[in-house]
Order: sequence, then C-alpha cells, then structure tokens
Amino acid sequence: MTRSPYELSASADVLAALHPRLRTYFGAVPPGHVGRGSGVFTVVGTPRRWLWPVLGVLARDAVVFPLWEHDVPFTVENRPVHVRRGRSGRFGMAADREARPAVRAHRTFHFASGDRTMVDAITAEPEGLVDHLGRHGRVSALLAVTVPATGPDAGALRLVSTRVSVHALGREWRLPAALSPRVVLTERFDDDADVQRVSLTLSAVGLGTLYRYEGAFRYSVVPEDV
Repeated sequence: MTRSPYELSASADVLAALHPRLRTYFGAVPPGHVGRGSGVFTVVGTPRRWLWPVLGVLARDAVVFPLWEHDVPFTVENRPVHVRRGRSGRFGMAADREARPAVRAHRTFHFASGDRTMVDAITAEPEGLVDHLGRHGRVSALLAVTVPATGPDAGALRLVSTRVSVHALGREWRLPAALSPRVVLTERFDDDADVQRVSLTLSAVGLGTLYRYEGAFRYSVVPEDV
C-alpha cells in the first residue's frame, strides 16, 4: 500500500495542516513493517451500568467493552491489509467485491479483569473514509475528516461519523439519523509531553455519552520482525 486510507480520502490541504508527528500514524505503513504504540488511557468505557448489557453484545465482536476503568495501560498495532466486503458481511470472506487497501488496528487494553482487544479496519471507499468496527466489521461508520488550522487542536486530526450502518442478513442497513450514534475521535500531538493524545466519544441524541476513552501514547513504525 503506497498511500494510506487517510491519504486516499482526505484532501491535500487537509493533510498539509496535520501535525508533522501525526503523519507517521496516519501515513502508509510500508510492506514488511508494522505500526506499534503503547501508553495509558486515563478512562475507558462508561459508568452508566444500564448500558453494559448492550455493550456486552458488542464486546463479543471486539467493538467496545462493558466496564468503566481508569489508568488502563494499552498497546496498539496497525497493519496494512486488504479487506473485502460482500454478502458474507465478514472481512476477507466475500468474493463479490473488490478488496480494498486498509489499516487494521488492534488495541489491547490491560484491564484489571484481564486483557481485551478492540479491532477495527479503516478503508477508503468511494463515499469517503469508513471505519469497519469489530472482528467481522458488522458495524461501520462513514467519517468526515478535518484538521483544524487554529485553536487548541490545531494540527490534530478529527473524525466525526456522518452515517452508521449495520451489516446483517446479507445486506447493509443504514441507521436513520435520529437513531444513529455519533462517533467523535480526535488525535493530536502534545509537543511538551512528546506524546500522541487520543480521545473518542460515542454518543446518542437524548442519551448523551454512551462510551468513551482518552489517553496518551508513543508510536513508531518498525520492521515487523522487531
């Protein structure tokens, strides 16, 4: 993969405003290499326990987890892959659609109750950047990409979901806007601390924040056998 899904989806002027230290994270991972990072999330999950049964269903596919913890160590690994979407609704299993270049991320959280890994894959689709969530990608979000030029988040990459879809029964079901959860992800680089900071919120109209995580980590692209 010579260009990452972010580079294929965002305009040149948006990418030009990106903090130089973030270009490694959002750029292409060369063949034979992998992106690895480690850090600590100050918070993960939601304190609203009535949501945990729903999150437990999503946890089976490594999307989100039913818990609320602080100061959680984590690692992230980004790999260049090709994924195929089709009637099976599973990555790499359908033969009726062209395989697309993607970056698959595994974020392993070292919770007090044990390690859990969140999985997703980012692809550049004709309609824009799409995040396929979970091991099987049954939930996907179309993301708008912006990089603020001024203000406290100048040079950060901000992703906001504009559509959420569920893949089931051999087809894609787009959730109505009124029922669709909203994902906001911000990645910025903190020069003073020399770390990359990340925050994600999942919210819904009338319910507020359903899930979130935020923290900091250090990241580099290294040969896969290192």
